[in-house]
Amino acid sequence: MSRAIAINVGANTTLPGFRGPVRPDGRFAYVPIPEREPTAAAVPTYADLSFPLPVDVSDVADRRVHLDPEFAGVHGSTTYTYGDEHGVKAGPLSTLDSGDSLFFYATLSLRGDPADAPDFPPEWGAYLIGEFRVERAVTGEEYRSLDDDARTRFASNAHVEREAFDAKVLVAGADGSRLLDRAVPLSAPDTGATAGPLVTGLSNDSGRGPWWRRVLRYDPEATDRLRTVVDGAQP
Repeated sequence: MSRAIAINVGANTTLPGFRGPVRPDGRFAYVPIPEREPTAAAVPTYADLSFPLPVDVSDVADRRVHLDPEFAGVHGSTTYTYGDEHGVKAGPLSTLDSGDSLFFYATLSLRGDPADAPDFPPEWGAYLIGEFRVERAVTGEEYRSLDDDARTRFASNAHVEREAFDAKVLVAGADGSRLLDRAVPLSAPDTGATAGPLVTGLSNDSGRGPWWRRVLRYDPEATDRLRTVVDGAQP
């Protein structure tokens, strides 16, 4: 039976200094964080990206982006991969099996009248924005031992493109992976810092403290329910 993990990704008030937008109808823009390491090849800047909603990147236009996760058809990507150099995420992610779900969530700022979005927190909140149906997860050490053909699956990942490969885990998404059309709130409607039922009722997390920075784990039953909620929110 499939399990799920959800992790925080994307722009925030620290990197690059602002959050991506979300509209009252759930439409949003996926804004990646900046690339902070040297890369072996040229990578896009914020000015190179095209967003479905207005995003003011004037202050960071020339900064390179760390496009991770990558979603096919978004920001020039052609496949689904994710890599992470932090052990707190890499450990759980390396346990994912084929068919499991890796959900991505981001903190987003509401753009529009809060009265038109009664299920969304009025200023900012954490929202599910994407899902990988896992094809394969490998540790950094396992990746180093792969043959050239197997490595090709991860060739466009941002950590592989760095001059010094540093990922502790790499995850490839299979068919069924997607950037969502509509964001799904993890925060409660009153305030972004309050966890909603998809966190407190389904995941292993208590919802206390800065839960929106943590790894959220879902058992098979909770994963089925979470997938149903996400699918029901899409147009």
